[in-house]
Amino acid sequence: MSPPTAIEVEGASDTTGIAMPNPLTANGVSSRRAKVGKLTAGVAAWTNSDNFKSPAHGKPKARRWDHRLTLESKSRKPSSLKGLGKYLAKPGMISLGGGLPSSDYFPIESLDIKVPSVPHFTEEETKQSGITLHTGKHDASEGKGIYDLSIALNYGQGMGSAQVLRFVTEHTEVSTPTMCTTIHPPDISKLVHNPPYDDWGCTLTVGSTSALELSYRMFTNRGEYIMSEEYTFATAVETAAPLGVKVVGIRMDDQGLLPEHMDEVLKNWDPATHEGAPKPFLLYTVPSGQNPTGATQGIERRKAIYATAQKHDVYIIEDEPYYFLQMQPYTGPDTPPLPPPKSHDAFLKSLVPSLLSMDTDGRVMRMDSFSKVIAPGSRVGWITASDQIVERIVRAHETSTQNPSGISQLVLYKLLDEGWGHEGYLDWLINLRLEYTKRRDTILHACETYLPSDVVSWNPPAAGMFLWMKINWRLHPKAKSTPAEPRLSIEESIFEACFNASVLLARGSWFRAEGAGSSAAAADDGDMFFRATFAAASSDKMVEAIRRFGEALKGEFKLE
Repeated sequence: MSPPTAIEVEGASDTTGIAMPNPLTANGVSSRRAKVGKLTAGVAAWTNSDNFKSPAHGKPKARRWDHRLTLESKSRKPSSLKGLGKYLAKPGMISLGGGLPSSDYFPIESLDIKVPSVPHFTEEETKQSGITLHTGKHDASEGKGIYDLSIALNYGQGMGSAQVLRFVTEHTEVSTPTMCTTIHPPDISKLVHNPPYDDWGCTLTVGSTSALELSYRMFTNRGEYIMSEEYTFATAVETAAPLGVKVVGIRMDDQGLLPEHMDEVLKNWDPATHEGAPKPFLLYTVPSGQNPTGATQGIERRKAIYATAQKHDVYIIEDEPYYFLQMQPYTGPDTPPLPPPKSHDAFLKSLVPSLLSMDTDGRVMRMDSFSKVIAPGSRVGWITASDQIVERIVRAHETSTQNPSGISQLVLYKLLDEGWGHEGYLDWLINLRLEYTKRRDTILHACETYLPSDVVSWNPPAAGMFLWMKINWRLHPKAKSTPAEPRLSIEESIFEACFNASVLLARGSWFRAEGAGSSAAAADDGDMFFRATFAAASSDKMVEAIRRFGEALKGEFKLE
């Protein structure tokens, strides 16, 4: 495959003709909440997304996936103790039934966090003009708020707190102010997602890695295969391996996964050549800013992938940690950057429509995370899927992770809901877009300045935090020797040269879908890549790192 290229996005969809009620907009959340009334959700409150969604009119029901669920998943029953939460809402109820400890013995009386005020998001601005959000132990019972330490520090439910679940459900549904009342193809990009079927919902997760592991257990049995891009998130492969699940890589181009190759693999699947394993029916994909390649699927590519999934009855895990890190188009080293989006409307319309937004069947489980847009240490994410799948995930949570950290949920609620609101959160996401655009442009300028173009090539990523660089390894002296050294040996030699030059990059072979030690990773007819991230290092250090990489390459290829 080639390195990814930046793409222009104009939304389209196959959800023509689905009637919709007046859509929920970011600035309309407050008025809708006011009509519904104050949210009251105490310790271990039972809830689901239906409490926070707009009424659906004319939307179809999702398909059932009983034929795809594993015996383990089908065997999960509701937790009898968690189920007591349904009865706690009765006024005057005195509970001696559960194992909830008294908040009298929680040794944290209050919590203050200082956060940026919209739109002053820099660290320096936050120090000077940030707002301090306070929560006490008993704010809810004292009428000072709806979420406090007595709730957050106690046991919770498998779907997470009602307070944070409300926010992510609204965020999933929210549309721009100009959205019309019937979805037509040109308008779907104005939605954040708003799944086009009725019975969808969200549940909080302890991050996407936990959600992925649970989804593998839900859909796959030992000895079976799943599909992913030929180069994929290494943890996705490493999570599958202990479960006895193997990964078959689908070829890619500059817009990611190729649906034609996926169709070819499925049509020609022979269990006899795959240790008796049946045809895979689970696809794991990272559509935006894919890790490691940085590739972003355009709208037509996503539609084709979804159509191929329909053809072969494939269920899709849409992992989208970088969805809101879609950047401004790259304009080159000597041209001024494009102006930022002028409004939330312009920002949302610039995003590639998600697979979830075109999922008329309920065959997509979308994984979202606060890791890349707020903080990875929060360990809070969420999935969106049909009610059947959400319910199975919640059952799995009840006997494993229970729920995300209460402290993390409380901090996120204070920041996103009480502090910024949906409009402020969109402002923050626009700010992230501009910041990541600057970082990407910095590393690209450095590559154009310091890397030998006859040896290494790249394309500007349109999203994410990774630059995928292709190395013309066949020009390496060791590839021309007699006998020629294997490609992996040359890759290791380049990696060691980088290490000796005090610059660290990730080897492309580490990201092979079949595993770093597989025959596919070792094949000498393949390409060679290295992955660099522009997410963390300062601009000066990024430039210096690329300079060192260039010197290491020149030394390895004898270009000095």
